Amino acid sequence: MHIFPHRVPAIIKWLYKELVWNIKTNEKTVYLTFDDGPIPDVTPFVLDTLKNYGAKATFFCVGENIFKNPEVFNQIVKEGHTIGNHTFNHLNGWKTNVKTYYDNVMKCENLITKDYTKKLFRPPYGRITSKQIQVLRESFKIIMWDVLSADYEKSITAEQCLRNTLSSTRNGSIVLFHDHVKTFKKIKYVLPKYLEELSKKGYTFKAL
Repeated sequence: MHIFPHRVPAIIKWLYKELVWNIKTNEKTVYLTFDDGPIPDVTPFVLDTLKNYGAKATFFCVGENIFKNPEVFNQIVKEGHTIGNHTFNHLNGWKTNVKTYYDNVMKCENLITKDYTKKLFRPPYGRITSKQIQVLRESFKIIMWDVLSADYEKSITAEQCLRNTLSSTRNGSIVLFHDHVKTFKKIKYVLPKYLEELSKKGYTFKAL
């Protein structure tokens, strides 16, 4: 089994304090985020589930998937969720030079019109260099997370994923899920139960 923290360690947040890891609030508010879409079947399931709980979320979309699935992308927008940029080709920043990375981000941004975006960016895999941060912060608010659902992780069950994500969530948490084919089976189980449990505890779910 891979060992990884479901809550981001405080030292990481301190080292990269120019990035957004959570929202400071005393209110019972959670900020759900979904990476890698839009994907047919998967993203609509997420949208329907959110609607059932009156929840809003932020979708960090891959440009290539916006291009391939414009109807699904437009559904996200129509239902009042926030759109963020996740590069055009889901690039790993640690393996990409600054110019190529920036150009790829802007290629995605060209598909996310000013009417749809708050200029939010999340690096795929959470991997981004200091220079890339410096360049992108001129145009974007870079959003990370403080709760990692690990819905992609094959070594944990859906039940473990749910339990770990619930126990890690705090007021103002930014929670990372994926609307991706590889995570669909797990989030079909986890997402409704996660929303149900936190709703019972008085939490609301807002977009960034």
